[in-house]
Amino acid sequence: MAYEKVTFTGSRGHDLAARLDLPDGQIKAYGLFAHCFSCSKDLSAVNRISRALNEDGIAVFRFDFTGLGQSDGNFSNTNFTSNVEDILEAATYMREALEAPAVMMGHSLGGAATFMAAGQVPEVRAVATIGAPANAVNVLKQFGDDIETIERTGEADVLLGGRPFVIKKQFIDDARSQDLLGEVAALKKPLLVMHSPIDATVDIDHARQIYEAAHHPKSFVSLDTADHLLMKNPRDSQYVARVISAWASQYID
Repeated sequence: MAYEKVTFTGSRGHDLAARLDLPDGQIKAYGLFAHCFSCSKDLSAVNRISRALNEDGIAVFRFDFTGLGQSDGNFSNTNFTSNVEDILEAATYMREALEAPAVMMGHSLGGAATFMAAGQVPEVRAVATIGAPANAVNVLKQFGDDIETIERTGEADVLLGGRPFVIKKQFIDDARSQDLLGEVAALKKPLLVMHSPIDATVDIDHARQIYEAAHHPKSFVSLDTADHLLMKNPRDSQYVARVISAWASQYID
């Protein structure tokens, strides 16, 4: 898969690492992908999704949020709002250096941030999410009993996916301040909601809430046996890409 390494300036002024995956032939459209909470652009499922979209002529721009992966910055100083702002900075970079994204995609909390950002990118013609929560506070359950420590002392070391992260109270306060479903209702762009009924991280009811809040045109696709990170079976992420490509084709051709 042909690709280019890219660096652009994020919302907090840090250098963010990005990757542009390119199809072999003509580029039909550019897509912008936002990864899941505490993940990175190089998650194997994201690699497979990007590769499959490339095969359908869609170039994919994916990046590491501030303080994650290969990007600079301190993760403990970020929050949901800064993630949304990082996505907008990525879209601005694409507009100026490549072409503005016609499709915006997001996984898990990255999907929620995509809802918030997509309405501010006029060139976007289609929005797709995978396992996205209907509210930003859903991510707080991953902190378990550490939430009490964070609220009492201002911060705590939290294990996420087996890795330690410093989570500050400002992150919790920011998550609680979001009106995600209100943003979904105001989106006014074609929306594809993809979710697994056995998702143990973000319950399937979140997909129902998002779908009901959204206006038509909207679509829902069940990822029947997939896990939240699309890691168990490589075919799950490939299926996601094929569905996104087929669905978005009616808006980007």
